[in-house]
Amino acid sequence: MLSGSGRIPTSSLSTTIFNERGLPSAIAPFGMTGCIEQISISKGGVPKLAVPTARVTSLGLEGDLHANPEIHGGPRQAVLWISAEGIDELIAQGFPLFQGALGENLTTRGIDRRQWRAGQRWRIGSEVILELTKMRAPCATLNPYGRGIQKAIYDDRVQAKDPSSPLWGLAGVYASVVRPGTIRNGDPVSLMDEVA
Repeated sequence: MLSGSGRIPTSSLSTTIFNERGLPSAIAPFGMTGCIEQISISKGGVPKLAVPTARVTSLGLEGDLHANPEIHGGPRQAVLWISAEGIDELIAQGFPLFQGALGENLTTRGIDRRQWRAGQRWRIGSEVILELTKMRAPCATLNPYGRGIQKAIYDDRVQAKDPSSPLWGLAGVYASVVRPGTIRNGDPVSLMDEVA
């Protein structure tokens, strides 16, 4: 059913499954839910360091700066989001990573990165709403984490906006802030609606 905004609401289609810690862990195309494992900020560059809570504004997380503001940041790239499962995949390939290493602001668990699409709106905690804008294209800033990391997280198919790439979402996804507010580690993250 389409809403007047040209979006497909997913709240009535979702089923939430909780893990042994009581956190959402369902992964499904509609009604995807997960939780924030880490919130990260830095004074510019990588890695970003963990903070327990953050205020999200239209330009990103308060206290988070960018080493190259002419390239990074801005309203359409206010927040960089990466899945913890994606980081786990890269660690298994031998890259010396940890949450925050790739410069992400949000590291979540329980959400399938391969389902991310530009235009999706996500509720973070009880206040914040983000809208996905584009996949992140990695740069040389990530070189300290190993030769070939860019090729391990981004390929021609991702660049062509082809979500069938096995690397889709590994580099992370940028989001704009639809509704600002405060987020905390452990907050639930849920898909609100899909773009029609």
